[in-house]
Amino acid sequence: MTRRHALALGGAAFAGAALLPAAARAELVIDLRKGTFQPMPIAIADFAGEGGVQVSTIITNNLKRCGYFLPIEKARHPEKNPPFDSVPQFEAWKSAGIQALVTGRVSRDGSGRLKAEFRLWDVLTGEQIDGQQYFTDPNNSRRVGHIISDAVFSKVTGVGGFFDTRVVFVDESGSKESRRKRLAIMDQDGANVRYLTDGAISVVTPRFSPVAQEVTYMAQRTGEQPRVHVLNIETGQRQVVGNFPDMTTSPRFSPNGARIALSLQQGGNANLYAIDIGSRTTTRLTSTPAIDTSPSYSPDGSQIVFESDRGGSQQLYVMGAGGGEGKRISFGQGSYSQPSWSPRGDLIAFTRQGGGAFSIGVMRPDGSGERILTEGFHNEAPNWAPNGQYIMFFRDPGGQSGGKLYMVDITGRVEIPVPTPAFASDPTWSPLLTAAR
Repeated sequence: MTRRHALALGGAAFAGAALLPAAARAELVIDLRKGTFQPMPIAIADFAGEGGVQVSTIITNNLKRCGYFLPIEKARHPEKNPPFDSVPQFEAWKSAGIQALVTGRVSRDGSGRLKAEFRLWDVLTGEQIDGQQYFTDPNNSRRVGHIISDAVFSKVTGVGGFFDTRVVFVDESGSKESRRKRLAIMDQDGANVRYLTDGAISVVTPRFSPVAQEVTYMAQRTGEQPRVHVLNIETGQRQVVGNFPDMTTSPRFSPNGARIALSLQQGGNANLYAIDIGSRTTTRLTSTPAIDTSPSYSPDGSQIVFESDRGGSQQLYVMGAGGGEGKRISFGQGSYSQPSWSPRGDLIAFTRQGGGAFSIGVMRPDGSGERILTEGFHNEAPNWAPNGQYIMFFRDPGGQSGGKLYMVDITGRVEIPVPTPAFASDPTWSPLLTAAR
């Protein structure tokens, strides 16, 4: 049975259909629930056609970076250019130690659109387990590579994809004492960097909307109080959220993108508020003499996790989305901050400071199952990929240097740097650019 779908964003349209009936096979599975998984040996053959090698290279790099696959170098491919419409020589691929094979081709249809096709083969069983074709503008060839990467990743791991996404971050330049901080956006692999602000106003803590290509962030002009802004990345339209006389910080979108929770400093304390973006109605969520900040909604919108020093040190608390007292969930050694609720709802990421180190960790929403994923001199600002499997953060080695972005998976086994043009901090991941297939 043939499936068709249309995917669109910012004028980039994709259409796809299954190439052949594909039956999922239990043999070709990476079980990420097991802490002892090994990366799967996979071969990505050069795609046929003009621009095909570029697409297959993007797929290879994506699957290698995610840590769950081991792309085999081309010199070990027993078939250098396997015909796309023919069945591969499975015994030869199997003898080379390869478990999965991706083949494909790129061409143009009658209207000049780029047509990209791929097949995912289970080498051990000799069966195709996935196959799609996509039609788009030729300028979107990189995105086609990301979309195919997501299809392969999801089919083998059972987890949603994250390659067809973008990351907004704070680009930092200049000396440590006088840093120029501007918003930048790039593909998740570091390509296609462009700047969203010019650096005239210092910016921090950007956060993507879970449902739109919008980002909220805090901006401060010299001599003025910081203000929370919302920027539409596609149109460039921006607006100030709220008209508070005091400093506002730590904005976060609600799961439906209709509200923003933030922290408002009033004298020596700070409380949490929620603002309805459409009506500009403001609701106070906490009322304490402490500093409550860094709110993050649960994916169903029913709860908020935040940090507070109401108990004498920074710790994590969970309360209903409408406000309330909050229940403390962090009880380990040190202080906890910057909580971020996973899109899957199962974990909360955090920064923990103690013993002279900053750690990035996760715990369940009730505070149980705490695990440290990585630690070092200065790690901060964990933010989730849309599939809830990876966390991006920044690491600052100290001195006159600056932050660099890193990605770690929830097992803690995969940790890699994320390339940026200069120093960088405060990463935030977009939702998938394409609708779920």
